[in-house]
Amino acid sequence: MTQKSVKRQLGSMILAFEAFVVFFGTLVAFGLKIAEPQLVWGFGLAFSAVLILTPGYLGRKGSYIFAWALQVLLLVVSFFIPWMLIIAIIFVGLFGWAMIAGATIDLARKAKANVDTFEIPIEKDN
Repeated sequence: MTQKSVKRQLGSMILAFEAFVVFFGTLVAFGLKIAEPQLVWGFGLAFSAVLILTPGYLGRKGSYIFAWALQVLLLVVSFFIPWMLIIAIIFVGLFGWAMIAGATIDLARKAKANVDTFEIPIEKDN
């Protein structure tokens, strides 16, 4: 049985949590009347949908670059909603930690799998 990438698992968890945070941020933006309601709901729901669907794409070519682009977009959008910047910085930090820790664990697992095992023969006196 093949083990899934820890980097992918951790990144997926962070992105899924971010989707909920963006949805609740959309509610805040709507309540504070940051922009027209159609724009707030359209962008907020689309961004949440992309964040919740991205974990299924992680692990493929260019997927981590796309995930980082979503993190940058989250930071940019958070400037329009009071206090959202703090939350965005926390989630970008968590995503960065997930990428670093996940890659480290994946490399350690790969190194452990490549270690040759050997037996030391023990001679018995007859």
